[in-house]
Amino acid sequence: MFSGSKHQPFSTQENHLMQIQLNTDSSVQGSDSMNEWVQRELTERLARFRDHITRIEVHLSDINGDKGGELDKRCLLEVRLAGRQPMAVTHVAGKVADALTGACEKLQHALDTALGRERDAKRRDTIRGA
Repeated sequence: MFSGSKHQPFSTQENHLMQIQLNTDSSVQGSDSMNEWVQRELTERLARFRDHITRIEVHLSDINGDKGGELDKRCLLEVRLAGRQPMAVTHVAGKVADALTGACEKLQHALDTALGRERDAKRRDTIRGA
């Protein structure tokens, strides 16, 4: 379903390596500049989770293909966390950028909830305070 795959590890801060892989379908043009933009956006937006995330797979697609449509760009983010089950979120919007932004916001909330609960149960500071 997806082609134009880009697979490059991207270093965040303090030599922590977070792998980000961009996959696009035939209706979404994947380019080096798009790959760089996606890497920058995810690295900045998910920086506070960098110690937990080992890999992120980004799937960008046009769900209507050539048919067109108002809300037809989909972003699926699948995140691999160290020592935990993978998590996935999806968002549909009219533009690829809006789809990525919406999916990032959903992922931030999901990570806050999952990792925050884990820390709360251990009676430590929550990730929300980080």
